[in-house]
Amino acid sequence: MPSLSPTMQEGNIARWLKKEGDKVSPGEVLCEVETDKATVEMECMEEGYLAKIVKGDGSKEIKVGEVIAITVEEEEDIPKFKDYSPSVSDAGAAPAKEPSPPPPPKQEEVEKPISTSEPKASKPSAASPEDRLFASPVARNLAEEHNVSLSSIKGTGPNGLIVKADIEDYLASRGKEVPAKAPKGKDVAAPALDYVDIPHSQIRKITASRLLFSKQTIPHYYLTVDICVDNLMGLRNQLNSIQEASAGKRISVNDLVIKAAALALRKVPRCNSSWADEYIRQFKNVNINVAVQTENGLYVPVIRDADKKGLSTIAEEVRQLAQKAKDNSLKPQDYEGGTFTVTNLGGPFGIKQFCAIINPPQSGILAVGSAEKRVVPGLGPDQYKFSSFMSVTLSCDHRVIDGAIGAEWLKAFKGYIENPESMLL
Repeated sequence: MPSLSPTMQEGNIARWLKKEGDKVSPGEVLCEVETDKATVEMECMEEGYLAKIVKGDGSKEIKVGEVIAITVEEEEDIPKFKDYSPSVSDAGAAPAKEPSPPPPPKQEEVEKPISTSEPKASKPSAASPEDRLFASPVARNLAEEHNVSLSSIKGTGPNGLIVKADIEDYLASRGKEVPAKAPKGKDVAAPALDYVDIPHSQIRKITASRLLFSKQTIPHYYLTVDICVDNLMGLRNQLNSIQEASAGKRISVNDLVIKAAALALRKVPRCNSSWADEYIRQFKNVNINVAVQTENGLYVPVIRDADKKGLSTIAEEVRQLAQKAKDNSLKPQDYEGGTFTVTNLGGPFGIKQFCAIINPPQSGILAVGSAEKRVVPGLGPDQYKFSSFMSVTLSCDHRVIDGAIGAEWLKAFKGYIENPESMLL
C-alpha cells in the first residue's frame, strides 16, 4: 500500500481494475484506493504481470507499506504465487487476527494478603509488590458495602479483572443477597434504545484524528467582527448582471470572501504562515482551502494563488472542485498545499456566527456567518436606516499570530468587504 497523500497512514481498496494474470505497463491504473482525502487511482510502476491480489475489493484499514498485490516480470512466474500469503514481516503494522484484550480503563489495585479458603477463593499466598489484584470501581464499591475482601475473589474479567458479577456470585454462594436500591417512584423498566451503528469512512476517521490533534496541540484564540455588506451585495449584483449578459456563471458571496481573504493575507503575510519547532514558515503563495461538506465527509479543496485570480476564475474553480468533492474524485493536487482556510455556514445554513478549528499545519481559518439586516442610527435623533451585517470569526494559532496581528488581518479583510471595489484595483 503506497502513501498517496502526506497524511495517509492507511487506506481501503475500493476496487481492482486489473485481474490476476493481466499484463500491466507503467502508468496503467491497477486499482482505486480510498485515502484519508479521496478515492485515488493507483498506477503501475513497472512492466510485468499481476500475479496475485492479496487484498481484494473492499479490503479496509490497510496500513501503508502492507502488501496488497504481487507483480512479476515473466508470465511463467505467475503460478508460483498462486497460494502466496504474506508473512508477518510483509504485513507491516497490520493488526493480529486475535489481539489480546486491552487492559481495563480503570483498575483498583489491592494487595493480596493471606486468607482462608472460601467459595471462589484463590489459594492463599504471601503478598508481594508484584502480586496484585485488579477490580473495577463498581466491584470495589460493592465489596466494600458487604465487607468482602477482594483477595477472596477470583476475577473472571479480562486479565483476571474482578467485575461486579464476581462479587454477586460470591455473595450468593454465602447466602447473602445483594440488596437492590429502593426505587424512588414506580419501578418502570427503561425502554431499549433503537439505534444503528454507522461504520467510519476513511475521511471521517482522518478528519476526526486531525481536528483532535489541532485542538490538543494548537493554542487557539478567536476574533469576531461584524462587517457591513451593503456595498458588497451591490457590487455582486452588478457583476452578475454582466456575467448573465455574457452567458457567464454567477458570482457568490463566498467567492468575494475568498478573494478578500487572499488579498488580506497578502497585506498581512504573518497570517499566511505555519509553525515549526525551529522557525515560522511564511508562505509567498496565497492558497485558500475552501470547506465543502459532502455525504462522505468534509473536504477542503484548494484555490491556488487566489490573490492573483479574478472573481470569475475563483467562482469557476470553486464550482468545479466542489463537484469533484461531492463525486469523491478529488486528486491530491486538488487539496494539498493550502496556506489558509475559509469555511462558510452562513449562506448555505443561516448560521449567524461560529468558531472553526484550525486545519493544521495552517495557522488561521475564517468562519463566515450569515448576513442579517439591522437598524443603524443616523446623524439626527429621528434618523435611521437598515443595513446588512455579516459576522466573521478568525481562529488563530497564538504561537504564530499574535492578537494584534490577527486584528490587523481582520481590519484589512473588513476593508475589502466594505469597500469591494478596492479588490478590483
